[in-house]
Amino acid sequence: MQAIESGQAGSLDSYARLAAALGLTLEIDLADPRRRRQSTSRARDTVHAAMGEFEARHLRPFRFGAGIDEPYQHYQFAGRADLVVWERDRAALLHIENRTRFPDLQDTAASFNAKRAYLGEELAARLGLQHWNSETHVMVALWSAEVLHSLRLHEASFRALCPDPPLAFASWWAGRPPESGRRSELVVLDPLATGRQRTLISLDAALGARPRHRDYAQAAARLLSAASLRDAA
Repeated sequence: MQAIESGQAGSLDSYARLAAALGLTLEIDLADPRRRRQSTSRARDTVHAAMGEFEARHLRPFRFGAGIDEPYQHYQFAGRADLVVWERDRAALLHIENRTRFPDLQDTAASFNAKRAYLGEELAARLGLQHWNSETHVMVALWSAEVLHSLRLHEASFRALCPDPPLAFASWWAGRPPESGRRSELVVLDPLATGRQRTLISLDAALGARPRHRDYAQAAARLLSAASLRDAA
């Protein structure tokens, strides 16, 4: 069990025994490793990567500590945080989880809840801190019709998952980490915003907002087009 928790592969029998002990259902994925290597990874997710780059670029001038695709593990829970930012002097942590769409709300909630529960403690220990004075967890959703439809359809679920207004995130965005508190917030982002267009809006505003992109595919196409224009220039 210790070897598996540390990331080593175990036998099928070991996984079955662990699943039974934890009251979990064992799911086995039979896949050709050659096809698995060709599958689209998060690193090749154009829109997801653009959202993270936009956030990192905005926060970089404030000289916060930062980690992208930061790994964490707490017993059977393991994963990666899209973007974490910290300020050691204030012992303040910002965790951002970017979402380009919501195909499975239950999976989204489970992932976000696990990071809220365990990510901060592990990062504090990794950085030599006893605890965080403030801890802000933010779900950042793509400003698309596809996502806005999900937010409207499951408004109560999203409000339960991210109950706080995005005041702490706004403070971080302005370069002033909050002094204390633990918050879970949701904002909607357009990484392609130009001119005087708003970049971020709250969940309340998103419920009545017009979409910037039809869906993930359109946002990806626009990102590629913008990149091509920059290369040509």
